[in-house]
Amino acid sequence: MKLLLKFNLVFLIVFALGLGAAGYIARALLQQNAHDEVLDRARLLMENALAVSSYTATQIAPLLETQMKYTFLPQSVPAYSSTEVLNTLRKDHPEYAYKPAMLNPTNPRDRAQDWEEDVIQQFRQNPERSEFVGQRVTPTGPVTYIARPIKLSNPVCLRCHSTVDAAPKPMVDKYGPANGFGWTMTEVLGAQIVSVPMSVPLERADRAFRVVMALLAGVFLLIVLALNLMLWQLVLRPVSRLSTLSDRVSLGELDAPEFNTKSRDEIGVLAESFARMRKSLVHALKLLE
Repeated sequence: MKLLLKFNLVFLIVFALGLGAAGYIARALLQQNAHDEVLDRARLLMENALAVSSYTATQIAPLLETQMKYTFLPQSVPAYSSTEVLNTLRKDHPEYAYKPAMLNPTNPRDRAQDWEEDVIQQFRQNPERSEFVGQRVTPTGPVTYIARPIKLSNPVCLRCHSTVDAAPKPMVDKYGPANGFGWTMTEVLGAQIVSVPMSVPLERADRAFRVVMALLAGVFLLIVLALNLMLWQLVLRPVSRLSTLSDRVSLGELDAPEFNTKSRDEIGVLAESFARMRKSLVHALKLLE
């Protein structure tokens, strides 16, 4: 097997192992970055929903308190306001979803689904837990969600959600007496959930991964070409000439041309050693004659 072939074979094996390890690590990092980016955006939406809820509870609801005695206005409910605001946002960003999922909601649209009930139970079983991050599989692909518990912390809310008799009549007329009552202080009533599909960020991560791997392969090709050129020019070519000259001298062709080189590397040292050996051989043959 030729020396150049051996060199390329070893280099190819080392490169394949290195490329595989680099690809594995790069893909994992890119996917993790995509996941972190999704969580950051989900937390930003969550903070936006909380800000809208707080604004509604502290500034909008007091202004409508008198009117609420005669007509129930859902715009005065913090959960309703935050849902409406984020649903407006979804018109331009349909990939995001927000829902104040409740086990016993006043508004039927807030009723928790099966998987949302499981998330709420996580908070009920761990009352100190302030956030839960998970992933679920949907027909359109994996979805990452972030959830925070909904607890009754304001005693004012009990005026509407303690008993049917204590609740404002316009609210009972609008939603009925079956749901949204019997709440107690500090009870985990539900969870605010922001869901973001992972298909788009993962696709971006895969696209970046392909670019990285293509660049690595391109760099490898350039390195192989450069090393092969250097190996041929600096090692294989002079060694091949020296080998041919050695064969001619060994066959008795003492008038073969000298091997001239100006290099001071290992090839130059080998050429000098060969020249001395050749002179010694010529001198020995002359003595025998």
